[in-house]
Amino acid sequence: MEEVLAGRFLDELPARLIGDKAYDSDPLDQKLADDYGIEIIAPNRRRRSKTQDGRKLRRYRRRWKVERLFAWMHNFRRLVTRWEYHIQNFLGFVHLACLHMLLRHL
Repeated sequence: MEEVLAGRFLDELPARLIGDKAYDSDPLDQKLADDYGIEIIAPNRRRRSKTQDGRKLRRYRRRWKVERLFAWMHNFRRLVTRWEYHIQNFLGFVHLACLHMLLRHL
């Protein structure tokens, strides 16, 4: 988790992170709250003691939009297998794929 936060594109840390079931653990919740001041939202139905209320988990429902974007990006072969040596070329193809998806769905 620390590598993900270190490699972020934003200058400021987010107030909340949304993760899947693998991120639902008490030590991780405590570490993120103590070290970074971040609240993590991750559902787990098997847990006996609920650490999060249902209102905050409503934000988790919107996570499918991000998952769908990455699934659509896998339709572009050049992005699945990174052929470009330079990162600028790869990011250019990512922008081109996003533009193509945007124009296709308008």
